[in-house]
Amino acid sequence: MSDNNRPQRAPRRSRPAPRPAEYRNAAVAPVLTLSKDDYVPTAFIELGVPPSVDFGLAAAGFTTPFAIQTKAIPVALTGRDVCGRAKTGSGKTLAFGVPLLARLTKEGEPRRPAALVLVPTRELALQVAEVLAPVAIACGRTVLAVYGGASRQQQIDALQAGVDVVVATPLRLIDLLKENELQLDAVEILVLDEADRMADDGFTPQVEWIMRKVTAPHQTMLFSATLDGDVGHLVARYMNDPAEVAIDAATDTVGTMHHLFLAVHHMDKDKVVASIASGMAKTIVFCQTKRTCDRVERNLQELGVRAAAIHGDLAQAARERALKRFTDGDLAVLVATDVAARGIDVDDIGAVIHYEPAGDVKDYLHRSGRTARAGRDGWAVTMAEYNQHTQVRILQRAMRLDPSLPIEVFSNNPKLKHLPDFHV
Repeated sequence: MSDNNRPQRAPRRSRPAPRPAEYRNAAVAPVLTLSKDDYVPTAFIELGVPPSVDFGLAAAGFTTPFAIQTKAIPVALTGRDVCGRAKTGSGKTLAFGVPLLARLTKEGEPRRPAALVLVPTRELALQVAEVLAPVAIACGRTVLAVYGGASRQQQIDALQAGVDVVVATPLRLIDLLKENELQLDAVEILVLDEADRMADDGFTPQVEWIMRKVTAPHQTMLFSATLDGDVGHLVARYMNDPAEVAIDAATDTVGTMHHLFLAVHHMDKDKVVASIASGMAKTIVFCQTKRTCDRVERNLQELGVRAAAIHGDLAQAARERALKRFTDGDLAVLVATDVAARGIDVDDIGAVIHYEPAGDVKDYLHRSGRTARAGRDGWAVTMAEYNQHTQVRILQRAMRLDPSLPIEVFSNNPKLKHLPDFHV
């Protein structure tokens, strides 16, 4: 849609009194202290971002766009549907969030938001809302995270007061739709973030059900690590001649990732993890089961490591506290199952440790994608016991890495505290 044909912005109506912070169901955005007099345009302005949104970016501390933002924002600002192939850590939240805020032409009405961002997990809903909220506040917009595990009534009250942008997980959104607590007939911008994860979790039917409720003319933006399978079906059926933007090959990871495969005795694994973590600011350990997570957490704590586990048996509040402590640097190690860790958006993770080899290359890349982000180096470390070496070779061949036997190590190996020494 050209600027000449774009609908004029409706006069701003008086807004309701600010909602209590808890109604946002996301961390309260920091108070923006940047004044209009102190505002200096950021590099985003060169992409066609309007000054009102650019001011919000500057106030929130965003000054230079990442590659996916440089490619996606100018296209999305035209109003065209966009398919973005990008992994966690590439900066895709602003790639869709900036044009979303720039192109909204109306305000959310009671129970009728103007924009919807659909995400696979509660953690990602919170994190997307936290990224967008400071920019949105400077633009006079409101953002609400809607997800299970938080107060349903508070979410209903916030929706009743009127919210511009809703960031939601499928099941809680469907629950509220079925109870007529909100409607999607006024949505003018729809975003599917990490669409491949929603498909992997079996949510494609629910996503389609939601998309059919978005009945007004609207722009759709979809971001995913892959654009095939069920995601390709969503693109073909629900998007209108989308422009595809990508910054990597379909199986690439973001940033400079180093792959390391270690042969470890099962009784020495936790000490190996502790040694690696001692040389990193932040480390994530992926385990296949909740029971293993709890055991690894306990063993690491006994070794003096600041560690916590997150998995589906823990209350949402406990998971959020652990994730916040990890993000803030109070924890050195986060031990997680695949499901619990989806959506973790922390840029300075030095290493991802696969406590057992990943089941396939797709799981390996999704796990490992938590490190080597935003241009930083990172390490994907797989620990293999004696009967798992064949599985490692299969992963190596699938990723076009030189097949080799895992390097045999013990926890007292000094290289574990400085992983680059393994590649010397």
